[in-house]
Amino acid sequence: MKRINNFLLSNDLRIKSNPCVSPDFCLDWEGLKEDIECDIGIELHEHSAFATAVGSWILLENAHGDHAWKLDASEGEAGREALEDGFEHQGSHYFPASFENLIRMKNLVQEANPESSIFPTASGKLASSTLGIGARFTTLHWPGVDWAMANLGIGVTANQNSIPRELVFDVDAMLSDALDTVPFPFIGANVPEGHQGQSVEGMSHGCIMAKLKTGFHLNGINWSFNADHQPIGGKFDQREDQLVAGCLFASYITFDLSPELAQTEAPASAVERRAFVAANIDSDLVAKVADRVADAGLKVAPDALDKLLCYVWPSMLKMKARDEKYRAAREKAFTTEVGRQYLRELSIDELPGLTTPETTAVMLALCEAMEMPVNYVAPAFGFQKNMPYPDNEELRQLIDRQWQVCSTFGVSIGFHSGSGKSAENYQVMGEVTGGNLEIKTSGRYTYEMGVALSRSQDEADQELWRDWYRFTIDLAVAGAFSDLDSERKMAREFIVSALTLEEQPTDVFGSAETCRAALEALEPSSEHMFWFEYNFLYVLAANGQPEKSALGDHSPAGYQQRARFYSISEQGRLEYARRVASYIVFLAENTGIVSTEICDQVSRKLESYSTFHAFLDDIRPTVCSN
Repeated sequence: MKRINNFLLSNDLRIKSNPCVSPDFCLDWEGLKEDIECDIGIELHEHSAFATAVGSWILLENAHGDHAWKLDASEGEAGREALEDGFEHQGSHYFPASFENLIRMKNLVQEANPESSIFPTASGKLASSTLGIGARFTTLHWPGVDWAMANLGIGVTANQNSIPRELVFDVDAMLSDALDTVPFPFIGANVPEGHQGQSVEGMSHGCIMAKLKTGFHLNGINWSFNADHQPIGGKFDQREDQLVAGCLFASYITFDLSPELAQTEAPASAVERRAFVAANIDSDLVAKVADRVADAGLKVAPDALDKLLCYVWPSMLKMKARDEKYRAAREKAFTTEVGRQYLRELSIDELPGLTTPETTAVMLALCEAMEMPVNYVAPAFGFQKNMPYPDNEELRQLIDRQWQVCSTFGVSIGFHSGSGKSAENYQVMGEVTGGNLEIKTSGRYTYEMGVALSRSQDEADQELWRDWYRFTIDLAVAGAFSDLDSERKMAREFIVSALTLEEQPTDVFGSAETCRAALEALEPSSEHMFWFEYNFLYVLAANGQPEKSALGDHSPAGYQQRARFYSISEQGRLEYARRVASYIVFLAENTGIVSTEICDQVSRKLESYSTFHAFLDDIRPTVCSN
């Protein structure tokens, strides 16, 4: 048994209440085999059915959430070896839903049908137009995402997470207490990597399983899985092989050059820069870059080009090496061309200041000349997370300057920190790019869970909401009186924002007691800035405690806390799924990706559900199409 599965089972952390921690979707194969043989507590997911060359498949699971593939083989002998570790019972073959079997299953499916939408792909419009749907705390957003795709008739990036910041990149490193930490200045502490708790392999596996069980795959809609902000260089050099292995099923890679850029120092003088370029970069490549920049209608002075090349060249070499590893890993694991393909995004929003068109052009030209052309590029537009851009005309001009470059290269624009912008902001993004864009949204869906719980009539949902809100008050008050300037400043800004929203006095920092009393006097609301900023830290806080040492806890205490979210009521799940889907419809309409007529139709349908079961039933094929 794998170490991670032993850890989970020995602490009674089962898939049903803690999915996607293990790469596998079967922790206890022996137990599941017994349940299958005795027909005890087995749920057959009838909508998951599909066929490959060896026969007909369907998913099943037991009461613990352990999953198996059931095969009714077209030829008995062939079925026996279709996947690993199988057994035969009453004429059918059963195999555990292990990560290794998921690899084999992908090959079987895509060899039989390259157009299959069971697995994330890089096909169709996804290469030029998508919405990036992430969530910083659980997998509970998936039903809303899948419903929106099915009913709008579009594919999106149905899962998007920063790795290793949000997802555990290596479960063995986690079990060995070898995860690094991520600085969060606004709480004055470092939090362990993977602060959502689940692994990237587990999240990949679970995303596929979720879509099969609802019958989403019957829609034939392509969707993608984004390994966001894949760190290039710096301290990640030693861990890149594990990152590559973990992201095997990601059909979309975002390359984040910032770790290497943070330690790169360009030569100080023009003479030294010219010498560096001459000694380290092929002259033909430099000429190609200069020509392509000129094709975009831009002029870059020779020394300005040298300066930028000196700064980015080490990171570009490492990006190339990482890209080769992603390619090689897919060629080794997958047998089909469609299964090996992946989209690329270059994140340059980490470079200092607003990104100039010249910088974008040079970076895109480098990617092109180095034979790793990107589908999306993410310049810096000065976006603040979860805040509208204040001037739409200024935003239009900023995007237009970038679009003149991107359209020359056939590249779409990725808008990072895309949550919480105004309808008008999204309209500008869609109009200027003609819908050739990606908008990354993540924090929004944690917020929507808070709204859903606060509105639920279920007492357990209400208790979770009150505890969650109280947790953020504790962090805000502690931060407001911290000895650390950055932590204290941010916490007080969050508190003042909430008090101002409620038209309450903001002179509350005389003492911690005065500050706490002012916050506790407020009616709990997901609109309060301190709740919005601190909320994602609750999911893996050991025993729900606000102490910094409890945050991002990968012990049983952290995972038992995470299980609270998976115990919410059907009413809470329906409200959350509806809110997630509603926001995706809002994005699709305002960016112009889907017509207003269809979005209006879908929105009316979204309000019609009285049960979560009925909502899930409408993820299977619908008459609504784009």
